[in-house]
Amino acid sequence: MKRFTIPCDFGGVKHPFHVYIGNPVPNSHPIKYQAAWLQEERGGTIPTDVIDSFQKLYQIAKENGVSFEELCVYALGQASNSDGEAT
Repeated sequence: MKRFTIPCDFGGVKHPFHVYIGNPVPNSHPIKYQAAWLQEERGGTIPTDVIDSFQKLYQIAKENGVSFEELCVYALGQASNSDGEAT
């Protein structure tokens, strides 16, 4: 299981929130239950682009027979590396 910190919206204010990525339930969104818990228990929402990104990564992992956890680590590591590059 891997932990990622993402900025979530709490009434218009962004705060970091940890999501945990493991082996999702087949045919279910990989962070469905965490997003529901965050909304119901804390009143926060995970940004739509983050939800969509995890769904796309899950689809890619299934189609290519690779570990969803490891694909997330690789993809999000690449994204954070490109964010910090000087142009």
